[in-house]
Amino acid sequence: MKLPAIDLGLMAEHLTAHEGVIFKLQTYYQNVQNPLLKRVLKSHIDTLQVHVAVMISLIDPNRIHKVQLPEISEILFTETLGELQPWEKNIALEGSFTAKSMGTNNFNSAAMMKDENVKNIHLQMSYQDIHFQKMYNKLITASDGGFVPMASKDMQWMTVQKYQHLLSNNY
Repeated sequence: MKLPAIDLGLMAEHLTAHEGVIFKLQTYYQNVQNPLLKRVLKSHIDTLQVHVAVMISLIDPNRIHKVQLPEISEILFTETLGELQPWEKNIALEGSFTAKSMGTNNFNSAAMMKDENVKNIHLQMSYQDIHFQKMYNKLITASDGGFVPMASKDMQWMTVQKYQHLLSNNY
């Protein structure tokens, strides 16, 4: 199937990024001891390899059928986290950032893509990437490694009052 040039260019760039990210995550996987972090890394690697296979299928000029992106399996946090070593916490932080970055890239790329199948698959990939960001963040939070500053109720209420007028139907 013939693809728009922008779709091919974006996927070629994504494949290059996947090559480096998969290698990095495999290196992390080989070095971590925490079993839950190891499971998240393995699932992330497997999912990115599926993304590669799907993009190669999309690029195949002899393709005649619509390509589907398989669902990812949920990682259940049934066992206790155990302790993340400081360097493992840093790997989880890096994994979260990588997943967020790839999710943002897939979403933004989908907005530019022209082929509907390619566009929809990249939107699905972005959701899968964000799923991994959430998994890493669960590990980080459980190891007391995350910090999210919270807004005050007063600040939230001031914001509601400032923009409440946007809900009026005056047009």
